[in-house]
Amino acid sequence: MKRLVALSGWGVKGPACFLLDIGGRRFLLDLGEGPDAGRRPSLRGVANVDAILISHGHADHVGALDLAPEIGDPPVYATAPVRALAGDDRLRQARDLPFGGATRIAGIDVETGPAGHAPGAVWMRIGGAEGLVYTGDYSAESALFPSAPPPPAAALVCDASYGDAEEPLDRQMLDLVARARRRPLLLPAPPAGRALEMALAFQRAGVAVSLCAGTRAVAEAMARHPSTAVPHLAGWPAQVLETTALLTADSAPAGAMIVAGAQAERGLSAALTGRFASTGEAEIVFTGHVAEGSGAERLIASEQATMRRWNVHPTCDGLRELVAAVAPTVMLPAFLPQARLGALGGLFPGLRLATEPPEFSW
Repeated sequence: MKRLVALSGWGVKGPACFLLDIGGRRFLLDLGEGPDAGRRPSLRGVANVDAILISHGHADHVGALDLAPEIGDPPVYATAPVRALAGDDRLRQARDLPFGGATRIAGIDVETGPAGHAPGAVWMRIGGAEGLVYTGDYSAESALFPSAPPPPAAALVCDASYGDAEEPLDRQMLDLVARARRRPLLLPAPPAGRALEMALAFQRAGVAVSLCAGTRAVAEAMARHPSTAVPHLAGWPAQVLETTALLTADSAPAGAMIVAGAQAERGLSAALTGRFASTGEAEIVFTGHVAEGSGAERLIASEQATMRRWNVHPTCDGLRELVAAVAPTVMLPAFLPQARLGALGGLFPGLRLATEPPEFSW
């Protein structure tokens, strides 16, 4: 019997951490922290696992790797681009997980493919067609990061962050470009994620772009790993360093100003949001999850900033396509608040959804 337990990441927009028992082996799928401050998985009672498999390098998927000694300090596996961008020694020194390909880990077949969303992000199929697909965070709408649908599997843990939301990224992009043509925009965003997707879109629309040093560092890393971009844009990360201005605390407001720090909590993101909230010289727009108690939440609540989503997770159509590709008998919808889980039932008639408790066997 195979078994999946959501230690975290089910019923809330919380850190990813899933325990998979398969073929006599035990894998932890991601070990994150956040995105709301201080939220971490509990590993109490988990005991030792054989390996930790990392889908991508965002903090809500890797930010709690310091807890690994609690489960026997197992080897960590991540793709080369994720290791190259890592700020944590455990992740930087992780063993290689293919960025699209097959390997064996602890005697179990593991296949991966590009998941969009972020540099080096992958989905995983563990245990073949009778095993499980874990999507991590997944986006097929990205114009920059490659994606491919996962293969069939009996079970699926699927990125359902947006639930039954329908609005496509193209519409969101057009709206933000129109705003930038009217007035300078400040866009706090994850540097190893939608920050560079937005830079590409604004450049294509003829809007001047400036990038902070942190976002430029990600472009430099992507230039060293050209497979992190779709093939026809493999050279773009190097080019964007030459075709954008450096964003600093003193930069004049112009075009699309993209700064690392999606929650405006510290550093340059906090400095620039504070500056423009005071002067009104630029519109501040947040484009992703707004963490509880964050600078982003405070600015939006005070009407000094607005929220306009930039899709980096599947819409309901994207979810349908994932489920059609994998054709599972059971699915656990991840990263969606519990109050919204019920809306997914109508999207997948006949599919067993693991909703309460957050675990299943097959």
